Parts: sequence; C-alpha cells; structure tokens
Amino acid sequence: MENEQKKIEWKGEVVSIQPRSTVWRYLIDNRTHRECGYNIFLKGEAFFGQELLQHDPISNQYDFCVAISEKQEARLKIHIGDVIKGTGWTKKYPEIEFADYYRAGSIKKVKAADEDSAQTMTVIHDDANIRYNGTTIPRVNSSDYSGPPWKTGVPPLEIYAWRGERMLSKTSWKGKCFQCIWANMANVTIQYDFDRNIVRNRFETFCYGPLSCKYYSMGPARTVPYIKISGVKDQGWLDEICVENRNDPDE
Repeated sequence: MENEQKKIEWKGEVVSIQPRSTVWRYLIDNRTHRECGYNIFLKGEAFFGQELLQHDPISNQYDFCVAISEKQEARLKIHIGDVIKGTGWTKKYPEIEFADYYRAGSIKKVKAADEDSAQTMTVIHDDANIRYNGTTIPRVNSSDYSGPPWKTGVPPLEIYAWRGERMLSKTSWKGKCFQCIWANMANVTIQYDFDRNIVRNRFETFCYGPLSCKYYSMGPARTVPYIKISGVKDQGWLDEICVENRNDPDE
C-alpha cells in the first residue's frame, strides 16, 4: 500500500555525509551497484506544518537522513559540522528507500563548519591508465588525508563508481565508520524469482574505503534468498571483483 506523502521542512547539523546507492542482487552471481546521490545525516528537527516529526534512526549518532542529488552537493560543498536547512518529502515506499526524506529542495547552508573541518579530497586524473572509452581515470589518495574514518568533503560520484565497494559490517557502519565518507547504506533489491519478476528489498552496508583500512570488517556472510533455494550466502568473493580497479590498497 502506498503511503501518503508529506512535504516537510527540516534543519540540522551535518554529522555524516555518505554516497547514496542502489544495489541489485541475484543469488551470489551478480551484485551491481549504482551511485545516485548522497545521504546526509543530521542532528536536528523536521516539521510538517507545526507538527514536530519523530524519528527512529538505527544509530544514535543522527536524528534523520535526507537524500540529495550530486548537483545539490556540488553546489553546497557539504561538510560535517555545517548547519543546513531545506524541504523534503516523506517516503512513498519505505521498504525501498533508506533516507527518511527525499526529493529535497530549497537547501541552504545556514552556518559553515570550521575551516579545519572543511577539507575536500583532490581528484587526480590518472593519465597512465586509460578507460576503454579513452577517458582518464579519476582517483583520490585517501592516504594523503587524516583517517580512518575519513571526514573530508565527499568526492564526485564517479570516484565511488570507479573504486568499487566491499560489504561492511552493520555494527561498524553504526559505530566507528559512521562519519566516514567511504561508508554506505544502500537500497538493495534482491531478484527473488526471475521468471515472475518477484523481488525482495532490504538495506545493506558497504565500504568504498581503502583496502588497507584498519577499521574495516566485512561482518557475517549475507544470505541472498531465491525461490526454492536456501542457504545461499555472499561470502565476500564478489567484493574482489567489485574493487578490482584499485591500484593501491591505501588508495
């Protein structure tokens, strides 16, 4: 049943910003990721008219999460410690969208973070390795910045797409990895029955960070349900394929 959507107003201090992605799973043979914006996690308040909305976040480190586009982030250059405000809509399909509010609009930075907190990673174009279409490969060197966790401004989505991701323990995501720009809570669609196009939805945590990160933990293997098949688990071997573009474990 579709939920009735409400347009709300929100304001808060940014405590984390992470890529927003969608993942498609089919057994353990296929896992595709698509980066489609950013999730900003805030300590603050959201109102529907005069009504203060209540939230039930899965981590006590934030109050609510707002999905924004890459263009909106590029305009504002959001960092942890910024105070921002805007509008948004409640979720139409809560089972497929992790963020509390999406279709964000009228976003403004009310107060900028301290200058020391407003660092952004420099994108380097790798001329020595060319992609199949002749374009250079964009990279950032995480080892040039303080971390883990890495709390700089987020790079463009093409950086995440090229780096690839590994499964990340949900406990790590909720704890010491929560403020890291490489952490990710993904909207996951599982192809449960190909013939009848039946899917199941859930949320999973991933990491785009350096392969050498001392905080990284994959967590337990993940069951990938399929009709009439039980016990199928992603043990992590797909992670090796997803991050095969990395040149350096410290990247």
